[in-house]
Amino acid sequence: MSQSATLAARRDQMFPTLPPDDVARMGRFGEAAFFAAGERIVEAGDISPGLIVVVSGKVEVSQDAGGGRRETIVVHGPGSFAGELAQLSERPSLVTAEAIEPVAAVVIPSRRLRDLMVQEASLGERVMRALILRRVGLLESGGSGPIIIGHQDSVDLLRLQGFLARSGHPHRVLDADTDSCARILVERFHVDRHYLPIVLCPNGKLLLNPGERDLARCLGLVMSIDESKLYDVAIIGAGPAGLAAAVYAASEGLSVLVLDCRAFGGQAGASARIENYLGFPTGISGMALMARAYNQAQKFGVEMAIPDEAKHLSITAVETGQHFRLETSGDEAIQTRAVIVASGARYRRLDMSNLAQFEGSSVHYWASPIEARLCTGQEVALVGAGNSAGQAAVFLASHVKTVWLLVRGASLDPSMSRYLIERIKAQPNINVVTETTVTALDGPEGNLEVVRWCNRMGEETARPIRHLFLFIGADPNTDWLAHSDITLDGKGFIQTGVAAGKERHPLETSRSGVFAIGDVRSGSVKRVAAAVGEGAQVVAALHAYLARNDRHPNVPQVMRII
Repeated sequence: MSQSATLAARRDQMFPTLPPDDVARMGRFGEAAFFAAGERIVEAGDISPGLIVVVSGKVEVSQDAGGGRRETIVVHGPGSFAGELAQLSERPSLVTAEAIEPVAAVVIPSRRLRDLMVQEASLGERVMRALILRRVGLLESGGSGPIIIGHQDSVDLLRLQGFLARSGHPHRVLDADTDSCARILVERFHVDRHYLPIVLCPNGKLLLNPGERDLARCLGLVMSIDESKLYDVAIIGAGPAGLAAAVYAASEGLSVLVLDCRAFGGQAGASARIENYLGFPTGISGMALMARAYNQAQKFGVEMAIPDEAKHLSITAVETGQHFRLETSGDEAIQTRAVIVASGARYRRLDMSNLAQFEGSSVHYWASPIEARLCTGQEVALVGAGNSAGQAAVFLASHVKTVWLLVRGASLDPSMSRYLIERIKAQPNINVVTETTVTALDGPEGNLEVVRWCNRMGEETARPIRHLFLFIGADPNTDWLAHSDITLDGKGFIQTGVAAGKERHPLETSRSGVFAIGDVRSGSVKRVAAAVGEGAQVVAALHAYLARNDRHPNVPQVMRII
């Protein structure tokens, strides 16, 4: 098992020992508990009773080291506490905790842990930092979470690996062709190699090439929705706009549910490095920025249903006004007093008949360390001229032999920030080819071997390229709003304010109580900072709307479709 760099560098912050006064302050948020020597406090894959604050005794925390062995991460003594980010939202534990001698402790359940974060700001900051660093350590060590077994070039293995990476969930990947442990597990469970990849979850369940939602269910990342609960607001989309709205709404006392059909972060999460976001002078990866927002939302009690997709929106009429009903792809229904649509946009695809056969294995819409490892030392092609394309090109240049940056226009100047243009010019292995379009993708059985492109003079170039990255913009993710009576513009973006045709708040749609923010909104500025700003701004409009409606409505009486 690899050693966590964060554990080595920041151990004191990861595993602080609190003074008796702080332990006493934490005590009012939990209940006293006692564990006998040898007693398992929590098993990996089970939901923990909460944050375990050790008053006396010792608690050993361990993770699976493979081959039936366990690896000790830390031994907690008096004044320390056992737990990580899973305890913020009642998710299954990623590690096992056992009392190695009689233990007296205070157990703080998830709901009260969030109260501690808010009511004890200084102490809560230390606890939150420790929980985040512990999750980072688990991600770095690769010793916790599910085990994925499959062929390294499998589209489905990359799909599952990418989902877990974007979800910030620790996992291990074993190559079914070269890893002896993988072969043993495949034989033990009598799995036909045609059914690979398989996923062995911490709770012991075995999944055969699961979908992302099935995997999330097995890992406890997405829970069943309480259809009897009425939320103040449901937010569709967990990108910068959606997460900003969630943080501000929940911090002001509203009950909030966030849905996203993929993972948190949106398109911003795909950015290798954002260097023009206020407050981060050295830059920050899109994934790191969005992970902070996701954790912050959970700190304030936001409920997450990810991955889960909104499929239909309707209105429930009551005596005091109206509520909304959202139906999901999981055949569940959400009752909410208001809706914020922050569903962003879908990646655009090249108009090529054989594109689909290469997607996932050779054609990528995301440039993360996973994709970078696939093409280390190779030539790659990247199509696009915006900031996302520039960030991806610079990131890939540090891993690959050559990046061919293919641009349809005459230059990068109209669409890319100057600092990125200068950085691209400074990279000797990035070749910018302007006024060029991709004309053909060649390769057998979904394995790309040659990319062909043509310039405006009709001259064609063919290069031996196995990986193509597409950053060519996006289309609004609004298909699910069909027949909703919510006004869209000619390109499918949601119109708000005066453009919606009525006296509305600038972020309110043609349907009162439904708001749109971020990239999905017509006329919005497609920047992370702008999306975050709209997420904050919409909460004031949300409060005004809710103030006009009774906070304690009667039982719904009539259902009608929007």
